[in-house]
Amino acid sequence: MIDIHTHLLPGVDDGSPSIAASVPVLQRFGAEGVELVVCTPHLDASRAHAAPHDRFREILSDLAAAAPAVPRLAMGWEIMLDVPGADLRDPRLGLDGSTARLVEFARGGIPPNAADELERLRDAGVVPVVAHPERYWGCTRAHVAAWRSAGARIQMDVTAILGSRRMSKLSEELLADGLVDCFASDTHVDHRSLAAARQWLDEVAPAEAAALLTRDNAHRLLANDDPLPVPSIECRKGVMERLRELVFGH
Repeated sequence: MIDIHTHLLPGVDDGSPSIAASVPVLQRFGAEGVELVVCTPHLDASRAHAAPHDRFREILSDLAAAAPAVPRLAMGWEIMLDVPGADLRDPRLGLDGSTARLVEFARGGIPPNAADELERLRDAGVVPVVAHPERYWGCTRAHVAAWRSAGARIQMDVTAILGSRRMSKLSEELLADGLVDCFASDTHVDHRSLAAARQWLDEVAPAEAAALLTRDNAHRLLANDDPLPVPSIECRKGVMERLRELVFGH
């Protein structure tokens, strides 16, 4: 599995407070079959020109040295599109050096020109990967379909379906419509991981969906390739209870 959205780089945002906190999570990920973890600390697009690339890469090296037997670690960013027109072409802003840029909107609501901004980024030569659309107030399947038509890719958090009624309903709709390209944990040194989602998908989804959502499409994005279509996943009665059991152990 490949996790393209984590907050395990220690001491830089609201995620891991220390190397000591990150290492056990990475060890668990490795035991579960995660082969690559991209660390994506928060960054405002308006500050992208001043991103502390060198300092954060030093921290990443220190983390890797403290946990040599864990998944390969790579650098990326979760970029808040706080202003329109920001230049995100710097290769160091990419997920593991790729053309893919993990981006997000403010949780309180999406800007009316979101699709235009995503298309502008795509025209500039980068691939916007919209993080957790299920979290944005007012977001609908029509919004997500428009973002994909603009050239964006969609990353869903693995626990999205277990959120509020609004969040879970949108998550189910996006999966049913095949609008999600990949899952990620978005872990902040907590229980979230791809392993529970992978097992759940193996049990309830078409055969190829688990690999596409937890590894193959993430691999393709990092290799500057287009993700492959994900088949429709119907979240039938009882399926959510099974996911909750896998995530929380009860």
